[in-house]
Amino acid sequence: MLFTTLPVMKATAKVQTAPSTDIASRVDTLDWVQVTTDLDAQGCAVLEGLLSPGECNALAALYPDDTNFRSKVVMGRHGFGRGEYKYFSYPLPDLIAGLRPALYARLCGIANRWNQTMGIDIRYPLAHEAFLKRCHDAGQVRPTPLLLQYGADDYNCLHQDLYGEHVFPLQVAILLSEPGRDFKGGEFVLTEQRPRMQSRPEVVPLRQGDAVAFAVHHRPVQGTRGFYRVNLRHGVSRIRSGHRHTVGVIFHDAK
Repeated sequence: MLFTTLPVMKATAKVQTAPSTDIASRVDTLDWVQVTTDLDAQGCAVLEGLLSPGECNALAALYPDDTNFRSKVVMGRHGFGRGEYKYFSYPLPDLIAGLRPALYARLCGIANRWNQTMGIDIRYPLAHEAFLKRCHDAGQVRPTPLLLQYGADDYNCLHQDLYGEHVFPLQVAILLSEPGRDFKGGEFVLTEQRPRMQSRPEVVPLRQGDAVAFAVHHRPVQGTRGFYRVNLRHGVSRIRSGHRHTVGVIFHDAK
């Protein structure tokens, strides 16, 4: 399969543009009441302006330097779509290392409430470090935050990022490129499968620096006889032109 050659970005920019304390403060200032409402209603929520353009460009510029990553995946070789992505290695870049626990702390209450509503016994500790210890004790020790790169005609098939026995039920994707300027097409797509119904699609519009928080696997939905589980998958529609970079922040590690 042929892949579009993307412009080479020099890996000279640094991602230490904001200390982790600043990132945590920025996360805390988001409208978490609205985020919670949107997640409960749609299974996804937009976190507007999570990163600055400079931070987005610095993260995207890391892609050519393999010393930042533990592995690379070419999607076409595995039937995942077209394009490629790389998993960061530990230690994570400062920006990602700060975002991961800050976002987790805000999402874990939603995750625990969802599990209780769906009759799932698993509960998540308040601190991300404690949850990672649970993953690592079970042999899930490989970091899962990743940087994705797409060119013209690339896309990402609908999927779920599970990686092992221990799965945190929410994750975050951050768009690093600017739609209309850097690329066209390439919308974030979420589908929801309810019992005995056809799949419901949701297209999430994002700008550079915006993030989307969304359900990894399933979420509760109120029915006439109580709550039931719906199954979700996410992907990216075809890039019509240009190139697109995204960071995926997944809170569980992989086997």
